[in-house]
Amino acid sequence: MSDARVFDYSNRFTVEYVFRIIALEGVERVMYEPTPVQITDLTLRDGHQSLLATRVRTEDLLALAPGLDGLGLWSIEVWGGATFDVMTRFLNEDPWERLRLLRKAAPHTPLQMLLRGQNLVGYRNYADDVVEEFVRRVADNGIDVFRAFDALNDERNLVTAMDAVKRSGKHLQAAVCYSLTEHKLGGPVYTVDYFVDKALTLQDMGADSICVKDMAGLLSPDDAYDLIFSLKAALDIPVALHSHATSGMAPASFLKAVEAGVDILDTCLAPLAMRTSHTAVETIVAALRGTPRDTELDLDRIFELDDVLEGLAPKYRDYLVDTGFSVIDTAVLRHQVPGGMFSNMVAQLKEANALDRLADVYAELPQTRKDLGYPPLVTPTSQIIGSQAVSNVLFGRYKVVSEQVKAYVFGLYGRPPAQVDPEVEAIILKGYERGEKPITCRPADVLDPELEAAKRDVADITSDTEDVLTYVLYPTSGMRFLRWKYGLEVPPEETRGKTLEDIRREDEAFEQARSGSLGATPEVLTSQPKETESPPPEETETAAGTPLLAPMPGTLIRYLVEIGDEVRAGDGICVLEAMKMENVLPAPEDGKVIVINLQPGDKVQVNQTLAVIG
Repeated sequence: MSDARVFDYSNRFTVEYVFRIIALEGVERVMYEPTPVQITDLTLRDGHQSLLATRVRTEDLLALAPGLDGLGLWSIEVWGGATFDVMTRFLNEDPWERLRLLRKAAPHTPLQMLLRGQNLVGYRNYADDVVEEFVRRVADNGIDVFRAFDALNDERNLVTAMDAVKRSGKHLQAAVCYSLTEHKLGGPVYTVDYFVDKALTLQDMGADSICVKDMAGLLSPDDAYDLIFSLKAALDIPVALHSHATSGMAPASFLKAVEAGVDILDTCLAPLAMRTSHTAVETIVAALRGTPRDTELDLDRIFELDDVLEGLAPKYRDYLVDTGFSVIDTAVLRHQVPGGMFSNMVAQLKEANALDRLADVYAELPQTRKDLGYPPLVTPTSQIIGSQAVSNVLFGRYKVVSEQVKAYVFGLYGRPPAQVDPEVEAIILKGYERGEKPITCRPADVLDPELEAAKRDVADITSDTEDVLTYVLYPTSGMRFLRWKYGLEVPPEETRGKTLEDIRREDEAFEQARSGSLGATPEVLTSQPKETESPPPEETETAAGTPLLAPMPGTLIRYLVEIGDEVRAGDGICVLEAMKMENVLPAPEDGKVIVINLQPGDKVQVNQTLAVIG
C-alpha cells in the first residue's frame, strides 16, 4: 500500500472524489471513495427533442421547471440542440425569451445547454465573432453549464467557444462524441485510447468536466465500464455519461459506469424517457437507493412531476413515433443511426415518394460514412451523411451533392476521424467554388466576420443583438420568424399548436365514431400537424426547352443564374434546401437559361419545374 498514488478529483459543481492507484500483483486497480451519483435532467430539452420532435412549448416547460428546481439535481438541461431551430421555424416562440423565463422559474439549480462548438445551435461553422457574442448573450440570459462538443471530435472547432465560456465564468463541460466502426470498442478509429486522448486534450484546454456523449445508445455495459474506468484514472476532472436508450442498453451501461466511478448521469422523467430518449431518472434513483452511490433524490417528489408531465403530454402525442410495439430498436447496433437522423431520412424518402428504398439507404449508409472518414453520427454530421446516403440511392452515388457535403469534404466542418476516400473527394470537390483541395487549418480561420453584415440585413426590422443572432444562425427561417415577431407577416395557423381542449374534442369524436353514434365526420386531426405553409406558387408557362425538375421537395434558397445566361451541362442553376441541406441543382444540358419560375423562399414540390434551358 505504500506505493499508492493519491489523486484529488474535485470541482465546485460535484462532490470530491479520491482515487487511489494500488499496485496489486502487477495490475493497477482504481479504487474510489463512494459518493452520491449526480443527475442532470434532460426532460426540458433532449427528452422532448428525442421523442416529440422538440415541439413542447415554453408554457408547458415552465409548468415543470419549479418542481425540477427543488429536486437537488446537478443541472437541468433546458436549451440548445434543436430547440432554437424548432422554436423559430415551427412554434413561433423566441428562444431567448424561453431561456429568461426558465431562469426565473428555476433559480436554484444550474441550467445547462448543448452547444455544438463552432456550429453553436446551427448546421455549419459560424465566424468567431458570432460564436463569442452568442456565448456571451447565452451566459447573460441564464445558462450556467455549457456542454460543448464538436461533431468530428475536432478540438480546433471548440477553441473559440470554450474560451468564450471560460471568460463568462460559467462551467465548461466538454463532450466527446461516442461512436464505433465495429460492434464494440476497437477497430481502426474508436478505441479506449482514442477517447482518453481526446478527453485529456479537452481537459488541457480548460474543461471543468468531461461528458461521454453516446448519441445512438451504442455503448455496451462492458465498454462503459472500461471507458469510464480509464477516463477516471487519466483525468483530474469529473466525468458525465450521456447515453440514449435506443438500443435498450443504457440502463445496464449506466450501472456499470457507476461501478467504474462515473460522477454524473443524464436522465429524463419517465413520461419522456426510453425509446430514443434516455434512461428514466426513477430507474436510476431506485436502483442506487440504499447503496454507497445513492443519488439521494426524493422519488415521491419525482412521481409528482411525472403526474404533471403525464397531464401535459397528450398535446404532443401526434409527434410520438408509433411504428411498432417495441420500445427499443436493437437494429441501431447494426446501422448506428440515431433517432433524429432516422426520422430525417424517412421524411426525405417520403417526400420523394421513395420510402420503399429505405432498406437500400440502410445498406448505403456504412459505405457513405466510410467514404467520408467515419464521422460520429451526431448533428450536423448525421444530417450530412444521412442526406448524402439518400441522394446516393435516389440519384446515383455522388451525382447530387449538397453544399454541406462539399463544405465537409473541403474541411469547413473540421478534420474527420479518418481520411476521406481520395476518389470520392475528387468527385465532390470538382469545380467547388472554394477550391478542389481541402484546407488543413482550423475551419473558422477562413471565415469572415458575420455580425456586422447581419445587422445591416435586419436593420429595417430590428437592432436587437439577440434578433441579429437568430438571423445569422438561420437566415431563411430566422428572417421569417423575425417578420412574425414584429408583425410584418401573419404566422401560419400550424404554429399555434394543440391545447388540451383540442385533445378532449378529438377523443370524444373518436369515441363517438367507435361507438357508431357519430352523425357526421368531424374535422379532427388524425396524424401529425401539417407543417407545410402555402401551396407552391404556380409555375410560369414552360417554354420550349429542357426543364430542370426538382428531384425532391424543399425550399428554393436562390438562383445562381439569370435569364439569358449561357450554361453548360452540370453548371449550378439554383440552390434547393431539403432536410436542412442545401443542394445545388445542375443544368441538364448546354444552352441558355430561358425560364426561371420561382422566387427565393418559395416551397418546391418534387418534379416541379425550376428553370428551363433552351
